[in-house]
Amino acid sequence: MGKDPYPYRILVIEDNPGDYLLIQDYLDEHILSPKIKNVGTFRDALMLLSDPEATFDIILLDLSLPDKSSEELINEIVKISKKVPIIALTGYSELAFAVKSLSLGLSDYLVKEELSPIILYKSIVYNIERNRYIKKIRSSEKKYMDLFQMSPLPMWVYDSETLKFLDVNESAVRHYGYSVEEFTSMSIKDIRPKEDMPDLEKALEISRGKKTGFYYQGVFRHVLKNGEIIYVDIQSNVIKFNERDAKIVLANDITDRIIHTKTIEVQNEKLKEVAWLQSHIVRAPLSRIMGLLNVLSSGKLNEIEKKQYLGYAIDSANELDSIVRDVVSKSQQIHLDPKKNEL
Repeated sequence: MGKDPYPYRILVIEDNPGDYLLIQDYLDEHILSPKIKNVGTFRDALMLLSDPEATFDIILLDLSLPDKSSEELINEIVKISKKVPIIALTGYSELAFAVKSLSLGLSDYLVKEELSPIILYKSIVYNIERNRYIKKIRSSEKKYMDLFQMSPLPMWVYDSETLKFLDVNESAVRHYGYSVEEFTSMSIKDIRPKEDMPDLEKALEISRGKKTGFYYQGVFRHVLKNGEIIYVDIQSNVIKFNERDAKIVLANDITDRIIHTKTIEVQNEKLKEVAWLQSHIVRAPLSRIMGLLNVLSSGKLNEIEKKQYLGYAIDSANELDSIVRDVVSKSQQIHLDPKKNEL
């Protein structure tokens, strides 16, 4: 097959000239123009990697250098590697140490006696690509955490099976009054009124059929730490969180909106009542007064009848005055305080 044209920037930390020449030959066999830099001591590696201009795609590390070796060397190189993948090249084939070296931060562990051009090339390509993928995942996780924590709305992640809170953002902590530690010791049932459990179970049953994408769950009642009940508009999505099936939830407090709507409904009922009073009750005494005035102004009544009809008119006027007072009282009640309305 043809040589790989990518100009890999490779740092070889190797003090043995013979081993370094062999590595060069192996690299040249599969890479067209590798950019190789060699240092023979940890001190030289430290100076080189401390240079901000020095950038590498991969580090090939001999584990026995004149000034440092073995586990101590691995720890120090990992610290200064700038997250560049490190492949150990060693004469030791002890499995236990190989496993431990990987746990210390090495990307791969190759025994020199078993090394070949294709093994070295494949290890380099694989570990560079793996490192890129890890960086991409970490970047994605950081973006998720930034969006999660910086959201102005309460958000949390809960375990799909146990319903336990796995993580909450700062907005949820501020809004609900629980600390992060308190949240993560609770389940989503603990922020619901007990009488609303059937509604929660229905919502959970529906959500089990959702596999991906944010979806609307509806309006639910939640209980704050101080016992106050709020109304929240819930959206949810299925995610993986620390290798567990979980759901991420966005909760928008719409309590004020619902109170406002309830207030308007109460006001409308009051207005309907006032309108009915105006169109029915007020008309009766007013019609009587108008009829009595017509009779009084006709000139056909004697003095006794005039006094009698005038008394009727006064009674109707008093009745109308009482009705008007009632209308005014009911009209004043229309300006309700939303905070005093019961939900």
